[in-house]
Amino acid sequence: MTDDPGPIAGIVTRALELIKDGDVVGLGSGRAATGFVKALGRRVQAGLRIRGVPTSEATAAVATQSGIPLVTLDEVLPLDLTVDGADEVDPQLNLIKGLGGALVREKIVAAASRRLVILVGAEKCVSVLGARGILPVEVVPFGLPLCRQRLTELGCPPTPRLANGRLLVTDNGNHILDCKVSAISDPAKLEQEFLSIPGLVGTGLFLQMADTVLIKNGENVEIKQRKE
Repeated sequence: MTDDPGPIAGIVTRALELIKDGDVVGLGSGRAATGFVKALGRRVQAGLRIRGVPTSEATAAVATQSGIPLVTLDEVLPLDLTVDGADEVDPQLNLIKGLGGALVREKIVAAASRRLVILVGAEKCVSVLGARGILPVEVVPFGLPLCRQRLTELGCPPTPRLANGRLLVTDNGNHILDCKVSAISDPAKLEQEFLSIPGLVGTGLFLQMADTVLIKNGENVEIKQRKE
Protein backbone atom coordinates (compact mmCIF):
# COMPACT_ATOMS: atom_id res chain seq x y z
CA MET A 1 0.00 0.00 0.00
CA THR A 2 1.36 3.41 -0.95
CA ASP A 3 1.97 6.26 1.48
CA ASP A 4 0.95 8.74 -1.24
CA PRO A 5 -1.79 11.02 0.19
CA GLY A 6 -2.33 12.89 -3.08
CA PRO A 7 -1.15 16.43 -3.81
CA ILE A 8 0.76 16.74 -0.52
CA ALA A 9 2.59 13.44 -0.95
CA GLY A 10 6.07 14.96 -1.08
CA ILE A 11 5.93 16.79 2.23
CA VAL A 12 4.16 13.90 3.94
CA THR A 13 6.88 11.49 2.80
CA ARG A 14 9.57 13.81 4.15
CA ALA A 15 7.72 14.12 7.45
CA LEU A 16 7.47 10.34 7.75
CA GLU A 17 11.24 10.15 7.45
CA LEU A 18 11.49 12.08 10.74
CA ILE A 19 9.53 9.45 12.69
CA LYS A 20 11.53 6.82 14.58
CA ASP A 21 10.40 3.54 16.07
CA GLY A 22 9.18 4.18 19.61
CA ASP A 23 8.35 7.87 19.09
CA VAL A 24 5.36 9.61 20.64
CA VAL A 25 3.93 11.82 17.91
CA GLY A 26 1.56 14.77 18.17
CA LEU A 27 -1.03 14.46 15.41
CA GLY A 28 -2.18 17.77 14.00
CA SER A 29 -5.51 18.74 12.48
CA GLY A 30 -6.49 19.91 9.02
CA ARG A 31 -5.91 18.69 5.48
CA ALA A 32 -2.13 18.32 5.48
CA ALA A 33 -2.05 16.82 8.97
CA THR A 34 -4.81 14.35 8.07
CA GLY A 35 -2.83 13.21 5.05
CA PHE A 36 0.14 12.65 7.33
CA VAL A 37 -1.93 10.73 9.90
CA LYS A 38 -3.30 8.37 7.26
CA ALA A 39 0.16 7.74 5.84
CA LEU A 40 1.57 7.22 9.34
CA GLY A 41 -1.17 4.70 9.98
CA ARG A 42 -0.04 2.69 6.99
CA ARG A 43 3.47 2.64 8.41
CA VAL A 44 2.07 1.46 11.75
CA GLN A 45 0.20 -1.33 10.02
CA ALA A 46 3.50 -2.31 8.40
CA GLY A 47 5.18 -2.61 11.79
CA LEU A 48 6.27 0.86 12.93
CA ARG A 49 5.78 1.21 16.68
CA ILE A 50 4.65 4.68 17.66
CA ARG A 51 1.97 6.28 19.82
CA GLY A 52 -0.03 9.35 18.90
CA VAL A 53 -1.53 12.31 20.74
CA PRO A 54 -4.35 13.84 18.63
CA THR A 55 -5.04 17.58 18.58
CA SER A 56 -8.76 17.20 17.85
CA GLU A 57 -11.58 14.70 18.04
CA ALA A 58 -11.61 14.58 14.25
CA THR A 59 -7.92 13.66 14.16
CA ALA A 60 -8.47 11.06 16.90
CA ALA A 61 -11.12 9.42 14.73
CA VAL A 62 -8.84 9.33 11.67
CA ALA A 63 -5.95 8.00 13.74
CA THR A 64 -8.09 5.27 15.27
CA GLN A 65 -9.37 4.24 11.85
CA SER A 66 -5.76 4.16 10.65
CA GLY A 67 -4.66 1.85 13.46
CA ILE A 68 -2.52 4.35 15.39
CA PRO A 69 -2.45 3.69 19.16
CA LEU A 70 -3.48 6.86 21.01
CA VAL A 71 -2.37 8.16 24.39
CA THR A 72 -3.01 11.34 26.38
CA LEU A 73 -0.71 14.01 27.73
CA ASP A 74 -1.26 12.48 31.17
CA GLU A 75 0.53 9.37 29.94
CA VAL A 76 3.39 10.85 27.87
CA LEU A 77 5.20 14.13 28.35
CA PRO A 78 7.13 15.44 26.53
CA LEU A 79 6.27 14.21 23.04
CA ASP A 80 9.09 13.51 20.61
CA LEU A 81 7.60 15.65 17.84
CA THR A 82 4.33 17.00 16.48
CA VAL A 83 3.42 17.16 12.80
CA ASP A 84 0.77 19.72 11.87
CA GLY A 85 -0.24 22.20 9.18
CA ALA A 86 -0.55 26.00 9.19
CA ASP A 87 -2.52 28.75 7.51
CA GLU A 88 0.37 31.22 7.30
CA VAL A 89 4.14 30.92 7.73
CA ASP A 90 6.41 33.97 7.84
CA PRO A 91 10.19 34.05 7.09
CA GLN A 92 10.99 33.50 10.81
CA LEU A 93 8.71 30.42 10.81
CA ASN A 94 6.10 32.11 12.97
CA LEU A 95 2.64 30.82 12.18
CA ILE A 96 -1.03 31.61 12.06
CA LYS A 97 -3.17 28.53 12.65
CA GLY A 98 -6.77 27.88 13.55
CA LEU A 99 -8.85 27.95 10.38
CA GLY A 100 -9.64 24.32 11.22
CA GLY A 101 -10.87 25.31 14.69
CA ALA A 102 -8.42 23.24 16.78
CA LEU A 103 -5.95 25.99 17.64
CA VAL A 104 -5.90 25.65 21.44
CA ARG A 105 -5.32 21.90 21.49
CA GLU A 106 -2.82 22.25 18.65
CA LYS A 107 -0.86 24.81 20.64
CA ILE A 108 -0.90 22.69 23.79
CA VAL A 109 0.37 19.61 21.98
CA ALA A 110 2.99 21.65 20.12
CA ALA A 111 4.23 23.16 23.38
CA ALA A 112 4.42 19.68 24.89
CA SER A 113 6.68 18.47 22.06
CA ARG A 114 10.43 18.56 21.65
CA ARG A 115 9.98 19.48 17.98
CA LEU A 116 7.19 20.98 15.87
CA VAL A 117 7.17 20.08 12.18
CA ILE A 118 4.83 22.04 9.90
CA LEU A 119 3.57 20.90 6.49
CA VAL A 120 2.38 23.58 4.04
CA GLY A 121 2.03 24.44 0.41
CA ALA A 122 4.00 27.38 -0.94
CA GLU A 123 0.83 29.48 -1.03
CA LYS A 124 0.83 29.53 2.80
CA CYS A 125 4.19 31.33 2.94
CA VAL A 126 3.80 35.07 3.56
CA SER A 127 6.20 37.95 4.04
CA VAL A 128 4.37 39.07 7.20
CA LEU A 129 1.73 37.40 9.35
CA GLY A 130 -1.79 38.63 8.76
CA ALA A 131 -1.41 38.75 4.99
CA ARG A 132 -4.48 36.56 4.53
CA GLY A 133 -6.58 38.87 6.71
CA ILE A 134 -7.83 36.46 9.40
CA LEU A 135 -6.57 35.64 12.88
CA PRO A 136 -8.72 33.09 14.75
CA VAL A 137 -9.12 33.16 18.52
CA GLU A 138 -10.97 30.82 20.86
CA VAL A 139 -13.25 32.24 23.54
CA VAL A 140 -15.42 30.78 26.30
CA PRO A 141 -19.16 31.17 25.55
CA PHE A 142 -19.86 33.42 28.56
CA GLY A 143 -17.15 35.84 27.47
CA LEU A 144 -18.24 36.12 23.83
CA PRO A 145 -19.85 39.59 24.07
CA LEU A 146 -16.93 41.11 25.99
CA CYS A 147 -14.34 39.52 23.69
CA ARG A 148 -16.12 40.83 20.61
CA GLN A 149 -16.21 44.35 22.07
CA ARG A 150 -12.57 44.38 23.18
CA LEU A 151 -11.27 42.89 19.91
CA THR A 152 -13.18 45.53 17.96
CA GLU A 153 -11.65 48.24 20.17
CA LEU A 154 -8.20 46.84 19.33
CA GLY A 155 -8.94 47.36 15.63
CA CYS A 156 -9.48 43.67 14.87
CA PRO A 157 -13.26 43.33 14.40
CA PRO A 158 -14.27 39.68 14.91
CA THR A 159 -16.80 37.50 13.13
CA PRO A 160 -18.17 34.51 15.05
CA ARG A 161 -17.49 31.31 13.13
CA LEU A 162 -20.59 29.33 12.22
CA ALA A 163 -21.19 25.68 11.42
CA ASN A 164 -24.50 24.67 9.87
CA GLY A 165 -25.94 28.08 10.67
CA ARG A 166 -25.02 27.96 14.37
CA LEU A 167 -22.05 29.09 16.40
CA LEU A 168 -19.24 26.60 15.93
CA VAL A 169 -18.43 24.74 19.15
CA THR A 170 -14.84 23.58 19.55
CA ASP A 171 -13.75 20.31 21.14
CA ASN A 172 -13.23 22.39 24.30
CA GLY A 173 -16.84 23.59 24.29
CA ASN A 174 -15.83 27.11 23.24
CA HIS A 175 -16.43 29.36 20.22
CA ILE A 176 -14.14 30.76 17.51
CA LEU A 177 -13.93 34.42 16.54
CA ASP A 178 -12.23 35.18 13.24
CA CYS A 179 -10.57 38.56 13.73
CA LYS A 180 -10.03 40.82 10.74
CA VAL A 181 -6.37 41.81 10.59
CA SER A 182 -3.90 43.31 8.17
CA ALA A 183 -0.13 42.93 8.26
CA ILE A 184 0.82 42.33 11.91
CA SER A 185 3.91 44.41 12.64
CA ASP A 186 4.40 43.10 16.19
CA PRO A 187 2.78 39.65 16.60
CA ALA A 188 4.06 39.15 20.16
CA LYS A 189 2.52 42.43 21.32
CA LEU A 190 -0.77 41.67 19.60
CA GLU A 191 -0.94 38.24 21.21
CA GLN A 192 -0.42 39.71 24.67
CA GLU A 193 -3.13 42.29 24.03
CA PHE A 194 -5.51 39.56 22.94
CA LEU A 195 -4.69 37.26 25.86
CA SER A 196 -5.32 40.07 28.33
CA ILE A 197 -9.01 39.96 27.41
CA PRO A 198 -10.92 37.90 30.01
CA GLY A 199 -12.58 34.92 28.35
CA LEU A 200 -10.16 34.73 25.42
CA VAL A 201 -8.34 31.43 25.94
CA GLY A 202 -6.05 31.21 22.93
CA THR A 203 -4.97 32.83 19.68
CA GLY A 204 -3.93 31.39 16.35
CA LEU A 205 -0.50 32.99 16.65
CA PHE A 206 2.17 30.30 17.05
CA LEU A 207 5.31 32.34 17.66
CA GLN A 208 8.79 30.78 17.83
CA MET A 209 7.22 27.33 18.06
CA ALA A 210 7.88 25.72 14.67
CA ASP A 211 11.27 24.06 14.38
CA THR A 212 10.97 22.70 10.84
CA VAL A 213 8.69 23.71 7.97
CA LEU A 214 8.32 21.44 4.95
CA ILE A 215 7.03 23.43 1.98
CA LYS A 216 5.56 21.85 -1.12
CA ASN A 217 6.55 24.02 -4.08
CA GLY A 218 5.40 22.36 -7.27
CA GLU A 219 7.09 18.97 -7.38
CA ASN A 220 9.80 20.06 -4.95
CA VAL A 221 9.96 20.06 -1.15
CA GLU A 222 11.77 22.96 0.52
CA ILE A 223 12.92 22.49 4.11
CA LYS A 224 13.28 25.47 6.42
CA GLN A 225 14.70 25.28 9.93
CA ARG A 226 14.13 27.90 12.61
CA LYS A 227 17.23 29.81 13.57
CA GLU A 228 17.89 29.98 17.29
